[in-house]
Amino acid sequence: MTKKRKHQEDFQKVKLKVGKKKPKLENATDTTFKTKAIQIPEQLKEDGLLPTQNRKLNIKDLLSQMHHYSAGVKQNALLGLKDLLSQYPFVIDAHLSSIISEVAAVFTDKDSGVRGAAVHLLQFLASKIRAEQIAPFFPLVSAHLSSAMTHISEGIQEDSLKVLDVLLEQYPALLTDRSSILLKNFVELISHQQLSKRMKSREKLSWMLSVNPNRRVTSQQWRLNVLIRLKKFLQAVVDGSSELEDEGLQEQKDSPHSVRNPVCISWKVHANNQQHIQLYENGGLRPKINSSFRLRSLASVMDSAEKGLSSAENLKSFIEIIIPLLIECWIEASPAQSAPILGNLLESESQQLMQQVLSIIHLLWKLTKRHDETYKMELWLRMNYLVDFKHHFMRHFPYSLQETVKHKKKDSCKGNKYCMTSSNNVDHLLLNLTLCDIMVSLASASTLQTDSGWLDMIRKFVTDTLQDGSRLNSKQVNRLLGVTWRLMQIQQNKVATEPLIKAVYTLYQQRNLLFPVRTLLLKFFSRVYQKEDLRTQRIRSRSKVLSRWLAGLPQQLALLGLRNPELSNQLIDIIHSAASRSNKELLQSLQATAARIYDPLDGTLVLLPAEAQRRLVQLVYFLPCLPASLLACLSRCCIMGRMSSELAATLIGILHMRSSFAGWKCQVQDNSVNDVDYFSFLFSTLIGFSREELTSLQGIRGKPHISQTQLSPVRLYLTDLDQFLHHWAVTEMICHSLSTIPSQSQCFDILQTGICKYLVGLVVIPDSTAGSVLCAINKLLDQACILNENLHKFLASCCYSLLYFLLTLDKEDAEHVQKRDLLWGSCISALALLPRLLRLMLQSLQVSRICREELPVVAQLLRLLMQHGQLRSHMATNEFLVQQIIKDIMTLKSGEVQEQWLTDLHYCFNIYLASHSQGPGPISMVY
Repeated sequence: MTKKRKHQEDFQKVKLKVGKKKPKLENATDTTFKTKAIQIPEQLKEDGLLPTQNRKLNIKDLLSQMHHYSAGVKQNALLGLKDLLSQYPFVIDAHLSSIISEVAAVFTDKDSGVRGAAVHLLQFLASKIRAEQIAPFFPLVSAHLSSAMTHISEGIQEDSLKVLDVLLEQYPALLTDRSSILLKNFVELISHQQLSKRMKSREKLSWMLSVNPNRRVTSQQWRLNVLIRLKKFLQAVVDGSSELEDEGLQEQKDSPHSVRNPVCISWKVHANNQQHIQLYENGGLRPKINSSFRLRSLASVMDSAEKGLSSAENLKSFIEIIIPLLIECWIEASPAQSAPILGNLLESESQQLMQQVLSIIHLLWKLTKRHDETYKMELWLRMNYLVDFKHHFMRHFPYSLQETVKHKKKDSCKGNKYCMTSSNNVDHLLLNLTLCDIMVSLASASTLQTDSGWLDMIRKFVTDTLQDGSRLNSKQVNRLLGVTWRLMQIQQNKVATEPLIKAVYTLYQQRNLLFPVRTLLLKFFSRVYQKEDLRTQRIRSRSKVLSRWLAGLPQQLALLGLRNPELSNQLIDIIHSAASRSNKELLQSLQATAARIYDPLDGTLVLLPAEAQRRLVQLVYFLPCLPASLLACLSRCCIMGRMSSELAATLIGILHMRSSFAGWKCQVQDNSVNDVDYFSFLFSTLIGFSREELTSLQGIRGKPHISQTQLSPVRLYLTDLDQFLHHWAVTEMICHSLSTIPSQSQCFDILQTGICKYLVGLVVIPDSTAGSVLCAINKLLDQACILNENLHKFLASCCYSLLYFLLTLDKEDAEHVQKRDLLWGSCISALALLPRLLRLMLQSLQVSRICREELPVVAQLLRLLMQHGQLRSHMATNEFLVQQIIKDIMTLKSGEVQEQWLTDLHYCFNIYLASHSQGPGPISMVY
């Protein structure tokens, strides 16, 4: 019983009652849960500060995707970056560092699509980012570029050249700063190192061309691609060299290194001691001031590796590596490796490779001329490479291009089965000329006998090319003239140089030459002429061809006209240089062509811009003779207004210096300027109008061109303001030249005779002519001068006509108002100097003949004359005339209400003149 009771206590059965819930167990799991909505508005809201592209991704999102493992994501990120930056360019400046670092990092990406997108994005960025902006980040870009160029993957190496193209085009200066690293990368792209077979030790390593069959292109095409970039890189190094001086003729470039800035000197400033003249130790593009100390250049404190090719040691080391490789490339592409029947004919790809080889060597030769010890460098190059160059380069010289045979349709070739067409971008002439340029740089006058064999080949090729008559571009002509100049320096005797000059002249005589070609030829001939002129008279031997070329320049200048102002400027510079050296042939030709050059209607002088006009005016000084016909042309050029008044004044001064009145102490050239012709020039220029023009003016009547009064027989033709001011400025220079003539009385008589012969009796006179005549009379008049009666009457009429014009001038007429001070001053000065002139003008004021509208003008004129201090005494002398004029005016105005102008006239007469008279004044006599 006891055990049974205990068992029941341990396992008691719970009795459930109907309708009651089952009780929860102690170890039951609670499965109930509650849910709430989670709101994240800040994460869903777009960032308003950063713009997004069409996929709603901003710059940070796109840059973060650049690290994604998927190539497609990275490629889309690069495309999105280009889209975003093209829409919002300001994002580039804000995130430039991040953009550059991320884009440069994918230069070595394993996926070609990513690398292609990176190149396109870099090309887009390069057009938007300036060099100074990217300069702080360029070491990173250069490091990634070097990594791509030396990568083990062939595809990455090929795409690295595309990156290099972009950087060379946009940032050549930044790229060339790291030339020491990039040059080694170029070498490693086409070659590899191996132990030299000649040496058993491992002290010297040599480079040999590498062949990779895994590339998509042939080995020759790959080397061509690399050499094209190497040539561009070396060209950038050469262009960035500020101290480089080329022996040949430089091509015209837009870079600032090829522009010569002349020093402008104003002699007027120096003559007044307002500015001192700086003397330099030597000339050139950058004159150096004489100094006792020299600053150390920044290059001297750099490491040898940082100097790049600016160091002679680094340049020599690179030449020692690259020249053997280039020779190997040449040997592979040379005709010797082709079929024997080809001879020296080249296929297109071989010719391009050979052209790049020679271009690289030519650029390296240019770099060698930058260093101080140029002679030692040329000697080193000759000693090391002349034998190889003669053996490989000159072996099949000259080279020509093999035509590519292409199958054409029958209709396009007119039934022929084959049609011969030349490949594009191939210039076999430039290949030969580059080779000539390289070879002649290794020769000198001292090695002429040794090198005569291959020098004769080059001389014959150059002469034949110049005389061939084919169309040459500027690049070919530049290289051709450089070789010609070098050949002339190697062998300077006339027997060798004359055929070369003749050949160049044959090319120069071709019609329709391109402007750059014509410019290069002119520079070449000018350089040859200056070199020849520097020789002493004892050893000088004039080239007949050169003399013929000089003699033809003035005629070419006259024929050229306005068709090419730049070429005209070059011709003028050469003519001026030869004329200043008194070249007989040129001066004779210039004298014969002067009438066409200085023709006032369509001559070169009036067609060209101001600066060219100035040089042409200076050429007048060198003309052997100045006949009357030429002086007439020059006079018309001065007064027609087609050159500035300052330039016209310069021309008048030059003619004065050529005349016998210049006051030279030494004997001047006989019959250079006849005195009669010189006075004719001065008088014609003073008048400002030709006889035909004055005759045509006589038929003009009425306003607005004519100002006339009933009291003067002279009517004024109103000139334009520009024409008037130009004529007045020329008049001042004419008056100055007339005033420097020793015999003033004779000069005045000549002027008086000219005025009476050509102007007196004319009804219409230009206002500028009337003012200029009065100005000249005022300048030349002295006590010894006697005016005849006709001149007195003419001048009196001119004075009243001018004064009437000025007093009736409308204040709103701004064009003629500016003439007032000049004309008024001339009239008053003439009336003050010539009392009889004033008396004649007052006698002509017969108011009974004029209409009532002109009476106030006469009254105002009398009042102004009485008030003027210089004329007051003369007006007092002619008091009776003035009084009579006033009486006549009062008679005409009697019975009418007295106007204000009449009251003012009475007042001025009583104040200035009536006090000097003993009799009653006009007012008391009238009333």
